[in-house]
Amino acid sequence: MPMTKQNQAVNAGSRSIGTWIGSLLLCCALAACQTPPPPPVYVPPPVYVPPPLPERPAPPSAAVAFDQAIDFAVDDLLIQAQRLPEFQPKAPGAPGAAPREPAGTSKIRIVVDNALDGRTGQQTVATRTLDERLLSRVTARFPDFQVTPISAGDLASARFILTTTVTVLNQSQAGASIYRVNFSLTDGRSGIVVAMAAAQATGETVDITPTNFYRDSPSLVKDRTMEGQIRTARTPAGDAADGVYMSSLTVASLIAEGSRLYEAGKYQEALAVYETAAARPDGKHMRVLNGLYLSNVQLDRMDGAEQAFGRIVQLGLATNALSVKFLFKPGGTDFWPDPKISGPYPMWLRVVARESIASKTCVTIVGHSSRTGSEDSNDRLSLQRAVSIERRLAAVTPEIARLLQTSGVGFRENLIGTGSDDARDALDRRVEFRVRGC
Repeated sequence: MPMTKQNQAVNAGSRSIGTWIGSLLLCCALAACQTPPPPPVYVPPPVYVPPPLPERPAPPSAAVAFDQAIDFAVDDLLIQAQRLPEFQPKAPGAPGAAPREPAGTSKIRIVVDNALDGRTGQQTVATRTLDERLLSRVTARFPDFQVTPISAGDLASARFILTTTVTVLNQSQAGASIYRVNFSLTDGRSGIVVAMAAAQATGETVDITPTNFYRDSPSLVKDRTMEGQIRTARTPAGDAADGVYMSSLTVASLIAEGSRLYEAGKYQEALAVYETAAARPDGKHMRVLNGLYLSNVQLDRMDGAEQAFGRIVQLGLATNALSVKFLFKPGGTDFWPDPKISGPYPMWLRVVARESIASKTCVTIVGHSSRTGSEDSNDRLSLQRAVSIERRLAAVTPEIARLLQTSGVGFRENLIGTGSDDARDALDRRVEFRVRGC
């Protein structure tokens, strides 16, 4: 019997549903046959292992040559700086972490104050050698650090202050002495010493001849600021640097610049620098006043030199630290005959007498001698030198006699102690004016 259109439509729908069900069953069968994917495997992040800290060099077991002592102290000091936590690379992703820049592209700034003799406060051939070798050594071996001699312009941007001294440990004949070099590195922001290094050196190549500025200075220049600088060079890591020294760094930079100009024979420029320093509220330093005096002398401005020497005497009497370098002939009370040395002495005596009377200051004139000869003979000689200065002052101004007393201490207060009786130990033949009650 022929199918109706309605039956044809039902049969077509049935076939479509059947096809769909068949396809679905086939898909399910195929899916059942596939292997399920493995579960995800947890991979922990890599563990950050910081690089090992640089090893500090082994200290010498005994005193070494001067150059070797400097090299060791430089290496030890700056390796200590490299070991500080703030200079270690941070773990990737840690706060503040950043790719480390190649060496030399971002340098840590250090200013180096002039090295001083730890006993006298002077600069010498040896301290100049130390300064030059230090700068050369850092440049060659520590490219992450930029070191420059102290200057007012570099102080503002420098992170650290490097302070150094050379000190004799035993006073004996030149060449047999042992010297110690002391280095310290102070954080300029906190005033805390972050590293300190030291080494001992044999004396064969340590030349303690003072530089021209200190050789020519009329008075002993060691003052409270210089004592602070020497103390800072010996301060252990973790302790505070001397506060007086740290607060005077700007003046120290001017003093260093003036000294460099004076040594270079640029006396007019040196005078301008010392005048700038003297005009500062914190500029009352013996080195500044000696610089004013010396620059004026070299420029043949004797009125200016006398004014500067007057300020030296005023400051010395006010601080009870006036030591004048009258150079006597060895073994006697006569002044050194060279007019380049003893020519200014009459002016010095006149100014000392004038300022003592003006301030109504009573002083004890203390004579000193070098180590040459016996203790008894040097006691007598030092007293005779003090008496000779007393008589010379009274000859200039008789009324000063009532303010004066005399004393001799022989070589018991030697600062150098070599007994060489030349420019190297001139400070041992000084005359001091010690304030006392009237």
